[in-house]
Amino acid sequence: MTLIPDDPVASAGGLRRAGEMLRSGILSSEQMTQAYLDRIHELDSSLGAYEHVAAKQALKTAKAMDSLLAAGTDLGPLMGIPISVKDLFTVQEMPMTAGSHVDVSDITDPHEGPFIQALRQAGCVLLGKTRMVEFAFGITGVSQPRGTPWNPCDKKVHRIPGGSSSGAGVAMAAGLCAMAIGTDTGGSVRVPAALCGVFGLKTTFGLWSNQGVFPLAPDMDTIGLLTHSASDSALAYAEIMRRLYGNSFRPTAPATLDGISLGLPLEYFWEDLSPEVTNAMSWAVDQLVAAGVHFQNVSIPEASERERYFPVSMPVQLLNTLGRERFEANRHLMDSVIGDRTSLGFNITATQLLEVETRRKLSIVKVLKQFNGVDAWISPTTASTAPSVASLEDYQHAYRQAINMTRNTQPANYLELCAASIPLPMGDQCLPVGLQLMAPPGNEGALLAICEVIEIELEKAAANF
Repeated sequence: MTLIPDDPVASAGGLRRAGEMLRSGILSSEQMTQAYLDRIHELDSSLGAYEHVAAKQALKTAKAMDSLLAAGTDLGPLMGIPISVKDLFTVQEMPMTAGSHVDVSDITDPHEGPFIQALRQAGCVLLGKTRMVEFAFGITGVSQPRGTPWNPCDKKVHRIPGGSSSGAGVAMAAGLCAMAIGTDTGGSVRVPAALCGVFGLKTTFGLWSNQGVFPLAPDMDTIGLLTHSASDSALAYAEIMRRLYGNSFRPTAPATLDGISLGLPLEYFWEDLSPEVTNAMSWAVDQLVAAGVHFQNVSIPEASERERYFPVSMPVQLLNTLGRERFEANRHLMDSVIGDRTSLGFNITATQLLEVETRRKLSIVKVLKQFNGVDAWISPTTASTAPSVASLEDYQHAYRQAINMTRNTQPANYLELCAASIPLPMGDQCLPVGLQLMAPPGNEGALLAICEVIEIELEKAAANF
């Protein structure tokens, strides 16, 4: 849908096939890495996906991976694969700006956290850091301080990429990396994935350590993956889990369509959709019903509670991270929208914060019964396709767009679920639409297995359409 030709891994047929080519000698990690670096050099001056490109470091790692393979040492399926990392992770020999001109170098652990270490142990080649919304506090992808990446789904109109993992979504869609690492606090992996036409996984809170990651909301921040497909994400997820959990990790068995039951929310998630999203989702549901997927109506009144929670919790959390003195002294350097939203935290009382946090804890426990008899809930990832950047120049309109854009993604964060966004194959003339699945906490393996078979079925149906 959005793919620019000659992406090395996409052309190979995905991460698994690219790994096979590395091991057979058809392609080296150095060749693959150089191909991505060439594409970044050619395309990123227009797209703006990367904040920092570590070319020398990446090629050095790639050569080392080739040498290890030649010597008979195989680190696993991600060995030699070039990836990008969102610019709020600590990565040695790379700057960390958190999307801002404000110096926050003292806030984040100066040492790489367990997640980045796991990627290194798996043999990944780190190409560089991707751009993001300042302090991860925004869903549109618009950034005054660092620039708004260009969504490659439309070459003529500058459309928003979604945020806050904006550069990650653009880098994946434009073929500037084989996999992108992002974070998701209210939809920051799934929204860019949906708007840019790639696959996005939001993991359960606490599954992967946030050590060495700039905190927006320490009780809600999650690390996620952006890939070309559910299959690629499942492969990467399993390898990362093996690195982090060792023998205690147990892979999930493949899923079959006729054994899947999906919960169809009766309210909230399906309201006020754009015609493009309505049509795409109706087509997808029809195809899944025809393929044997069972649908069951579910009621999730807790989803709407995110409307009260996020405007109270997020400004307070970010102010706590930055500190009043740093925020007030550096507000002039910040994106004006981010600054205004953060300043709202000064007017929020301790009682208000405790009320929404208490309510959230009760809802996290209560909502699990809505998964009785269903494997996951289904919804559109976003209510509309990517609007133009120009259409968000009006402050009030931009605020309404942002609230609407997170309506379907924030509930998964609020309720501590895992979730994924699958790109719908609706043809080259359409803007991307994402199909979201939400599953109980800790069910990433089963969720990805379901995503894989659904993705295959929808691609098959689209080919015959």
